[in-house]
Amino acid sequence: MFIKKLRLENFRNYADETFLFSEGLNVLAGRNAQGKTNCAEAVFYLCTGASLRIRHDRQLIRRGESSARVTAEAESLFGRVTLGAEIFENRRELTVNGNRVNRAVDFLGNLRSVFFSPGELRLIQDGPDERRRFLNLSISQTSRAYCTALQRYQRILDQRNNLLKERDLSLIRETLPLWDEQLAKYAARIVTARREYLKRLSPLAKEAHLFLTDGEEELSLSFEREYPDGEEEAERVLLREYHGSYERDIRLGFTTVGPHRDDVRVLIGGQDARAYASQGQQRTAALSMKLAEVEIFRALTGEPPVLILDDVMSELDLPRRKKLVARVEGLQCILTCTHAERALYGAECNKIRIQEGRILK
Repeated sequence: MFIKKLRLENFRNYADETFLFSEGLNVLAGRNAQGKTNCAEAVFYLCTGASLRIRHDRQLIRRGESSARVTAEAESLFGRVTLGAEIFENRRELTVNGNRVNRAVDFLGNLRSVFFSPGELRLIQDGPDERRRFLNLSISQTSRAYCTALQRYQRILDQRNNLLKERDLSLIRETLPLWDEQLAKYAARIVTARREYLKRLSPLAKEAHLFLTDGEEELSLSFEREYPDGEEEAERVLLREYHGSYERDIRLGFTTVGPHRDDVRVLIGGQDARAYASQGQQRTAALSMKLAEVEIFRALTGEPPVLILDDVMSELDLPRRKKLVARVEGLQCILTCTHAERALYGAECNKIRIQEGRILK
């Protein structure tokens, strides 16, 4: 899977530019704040229908304009695919091969990518929300069923939380069991899929981490709590937990148990990476998780995703830079940096220089 052509119209600081990518390493080079990350963001947006940098799509529109458009031509095992996103102030239109799709879930999976930037340190440093978001986004790119279950779970969870804020306790106690049955069904699908995913991810992340650190550090990933094997048994356990949390939930006004509260434990050398690892170790751990994600996509779909590395080289020491360059061989990689010569050490690449939102010819 690789992108051949990407066009940005009124996207971020781009007026109208077309990028031509090779199947291998593509380097976006230029000084800071010229638009390199904006291009990388556009690729990820077409893969997932979401940005890792902003909450509202209207922030993607170039200043002074009323809309933005991003389109890409890509090749996959199933042939050519054209993806498009037109973004307006309060809505957007997504297209696949010229056909409009009304649901974001139908946009997912046509083009897959893995994105890593210095900001991905959040995956290790921040709270459980970031690690759940990583799992949700990654699994959704290869499983529309998971994405659908996640959306339905969130809708029911919102309804349950709204009910918990009611003053009428008799209404709450009468209605909660109805929500809980639906909530447990989708929760079980979510935790089962996450468990299977982490079983794949953990050994791959461990191997990538050993590679990047020359075998000096060992990374391990696991859930802080375990659910029983099998979706039906997980559903029964979750339903009991929802029922058993009524008093606490009513007192606090929100649902205190379920997959929206779960977390992934990240250990380096047997110690909690969030509490004890250095920033460099945390960065390498997060990068290892992303490289493992690449291998999962390759195994599940038969082809690797597009790997986006945004300003990563400046944050790594020399040995790990060289290791990373060797690791991305055979992938389509879009890498942003300020000085390509310092980052690549002679590796063959398609070099694109960017200045003030324009491609330098």
